[in-house]
Order: sequence, then structure tokens, then C-alpha cells
Amino acid sequence: MIPSHTKSQQAFLRLLQIMDELREKCPWDRKQTLESLRMLTLEEAYELSDAILKEDIIGIGEELGDLFLHLVFYCRMASEQGAFDAAACLEGICEKLIRRHPHIYSDTVVTDAEEVKRNWEQLKKKEGKASVLAGVPIALPALIKAIRIQEKASQVGFDWENDQQVWAKVTEEMEEFRQELEQDISLQRKEEEFGDLLFSLVNFARFKGINPEDALERVNQKFSKRFRYLEGKAGESLSRLSMEEMSRLWEEAKEETT
Repeated sequence: MIPSHTKSQQAFLRLLQIMDELREKCPWDRKQTLESLRMLTLEEAYELSDAILKEDIIGIGEELGDLFLHLVFYCRMASEQGAFDAAACLEGICEKLIRRHPHIYSDTVVTDAEEVKRNWEQLKKKEGKASVLAGVPIALPALIKAIRIQEKASQVGFDWENDQQVWAKVTEEMEEFRQELEQDISLQRKEEEFGDLLFSLVNFARFKGINPEDALERVNQKFSKRFRYLEGKAGESLSRLSMEEMSRLWEEAKEETT
């Protein structure tokens, strides 16, 4: 059931009130700063990501609640500095959404979602963004950052025409990496060539509608589940097993886990 706006407003006001009380009365909450909360917020965001990957809709709701708390916490600390409060943040995003959706709130006509994205980037440029890449956070994990950089470049027309071209680039980078490994080169050079290969693979995944971050995380989870099965079967003798014995248990793990 979709909650009414009135119910949502009441719940949000209650959270604001609780945050005020915690900030004033709780020693731990009083001690927090914008900087000290940052890593905790990242942790909460990743917990939300985990719940989404697990398709745990109840867990998603719980993790969103945790993130709501963090957002309100930041607003409360900023208001203490006279910078902004929750109302200013909400008004700001409302105005931005209206400004960035002229096909809804003005007379601009669009044909599909891709055109909406292109218009969004053009509007950001008009608002003073120095580059279409300016909105990609420096602190993003490298794989996610690669996805966002490629998406943003594509939205202004800097892109391959088809996936065959992208795959050709992948094979080119793979061959370059192989050739570099055969030479006596520095670790930095190897990393650069491997980075080129990874970047091209991310690009190919984008063309195929695959999110490489999600794909890699699903493989991480699959490997972890199978390895734990192997550990459970072998116990303390795991390190003493031959590769053949480990391979046999691994195949068994593939059959027993999903």
C-alpha cells in the first residue's frame, strides 16, 4: 500500500524531532561531526546495495530508514553552523528537479529516456558545470566511476557506434596487455595497461546493458558461497588437500549451491 503524503510528512517530522533530541541529549550523537559520520554513511549505502542485490525488499526499507537518519543528521549539524537545514535541502532538490525536467514543467518535447539524460547534462552545463564529468565524485570506487564517466561522455555524443567496435577495442587492449607482460616493464606500466583493458570491458558491458559492478559482486558472492562450502567439507585439512581434491570439492560445491 502506498502511504499518503500526510502520513509521510508526519513520519518525517517525527524523525526530525527525534534527531533534535538525540543531538541535544545523547553523548554519542552530540560528539559526531560531518567528517565522523561520512564513513558510516558509506557503510549504510553499501548495506542498502547488498539488500537490493539480494532482492530483500524488507531489508531495503530498513536500510533506507538508516540512510534517512544520516541525511537528517547532516542537516541538523549544518543548521548548527548556520549553513542550511532539511527544509533548504528539500527546497533545493525540488527546484533542481523542476529546472532539469523542462519536458514536464515547461514546453520541451522529448522522445525517450536517453534524450532526457542528454538534456539533463546540457542543463547542468548551462548551470555552470565546468565539465560533463564534474558530477562524478572523486571518492567513488574505481569500477563505478568508470561506468559513470562512460555514461556521461556518451550523453554528449562521445561514444562508439556499436558493440562490435567496443569489442574490437577490448581485444586490442587485451593483446596490448599480453605484449606488455612479455617485456620487462614497471608495475605502474602493467597497471596502466590492465586499467585500459578493464575500462574497455566496462564499456562493452555498458553497451550490453550489463552493470559490471553488480555483475562482479554477484560473482564475489557466488565464489564466497562455494568456497565456504569447500571449507565446511574439508575442515582444518583444507590446506593439505591436493589441487585435484580441491577441484573435486569445488565441482561438488557448484552442484550444491546456487
